[in-house]
Amino acid sequence: MPRLAANLSVMFTELAFLERFEAAAKAGFKGVEYLFPYDYPAPDLARRLAANGLENVLFNLPPGDWDKGERGIAAIPGRQAEFAGSLEKVLCYARALGCRRLHAMAGIPPAGADKEDCQAAFICNIKKAASHFAADGITVLIEPINGRDIPGYFLQKQDHALAVLDAAGEANVALQMDLYHCQVTEGDLAAKIRRNIGRIGHFQIAGVPERGEPDSGEINYPYLFDLIDSLGYEGWIGCEYRPKTETIAGLAWAGSFLKR
Repeated sequence: MPRLAANLSVMFTELAFLERFEAAAKAGFKGVEYLFPYDYPAPDLARRLAANGLENVLFNLPPGDWDKGERGIAAIPGRQAEFAGSLEKVLCYARALGCRRLHAMAGIPPAGADKEDCQAAFICNIKKAASHFAADGITVLIEPINGRDIPGYFLQKQDHALAVLDAAGEANVALQMDLYHCQVTEGDLAAKIRRNIGRIGHFQIAGVPERGEPDSGEINYPYLFDLIDSLGYEGWIGCEYRPKTETIAGLAWAGSFLKR
């Protein structure tokens, strides 16, 4: 059965961020994820998790200057020292929050950047992160993101991500398969899930095309949930969608899963 994690960066946004932990637990979620924890002291977040019986299943490495449009630096040539310099801070948060999956965002290369240089930087940084986190049992995830939502994003397709995993050659690096992004970019979801299930460390979902609740739009999620179960996946499925109104009002689709 799907283990659903609420993404607190996009769900329960009718509440202040720190209040979303309790709201997610009351709605029946046992896990949460979010983009970044760094605006809050790790002990404060850890207390929220513990008080509400929640597991922090995922967060992202620092993305660079988010307010200026940066969406990760792992594949940006010349930013390797900055990437490496962030790893110890990330590890401190991961340890405090008990989080064992960390997403390294590839980023948007600057105009004129050489694709081979970007690929080399990406592989180097992923290997470095994997080595830094390995002793703590942490998996580094890379996620293809569609170019409609983030124009120019370096990593957009599943096969490209798999090539990076192959080149990195680290046991604790895996694919974060966001079914929303994959459908927008290339489709053929079921076949890709079947082919790559052994390399998928985390799923995320949202309705297509509006990125709302997953019970609307063109993806048949009940079918895919059954498929994922049949393939023996035991990880989490992150709900990274934007509710059309208040979050609770749109959770009917998840009721049977959250009650199990």
